[in-house]
Amino acid sequence: MIAIAKVLLTKTVERLGHVGEVVTVADGYARNYLFPQRLGIEPTEHNVAQYAKERAAHEAELLKREEKALVLRDKLADQTLVFERKAHDDDRLYGSVRAEDIVAQIEELVGEHIESSRVHVETSIETLGPHAVTIALYKDISVDVRIQVNEEATKKE
Repeated sequence: MIAIAKVLLTKTVERLGHVGEVVTVADGYARNYLFPQRLGIEPTEHNVAQYAKERAAHEAELLKREEKALVLRDKLADQTLVFERKAHDDDRLYGSVRAEDIVAQIEELVGEHIESSRVHVETSIETLGPHAVTIALYKDISVDVRIQVNEEATKKE
């Protein structure tokens, strides 16, 4: 039979809980990992009261991030990002439109930075014309953005 322990988390532990939560874990996990790594402590009345403030601050931060993501989703929902690239005769691009290019244009357009790893491109953008990408903003909040790739105008002398 596995012994269990109740642990008050002092830091957020992925797939276990957030700071200030009291969780039930295997006794060995608490004793050999959570306590030595200072990720958890015993849930005494004093400790629970002490971490209640940190938990409230953490929850406020999560709510703030979610609100920011919702505002950004609304800003990007009706946008079409236009890129100009050199192309071959068969509409294939010499290069491609990368996630970093999309992120840079979004940052220029709305003033918000998004990590390029959050941009999900179904297939690489290597042709002229319309394309669609999905950007994961926060948890389950995402937005589909239209991409239009036009041929770069060549200067005629």
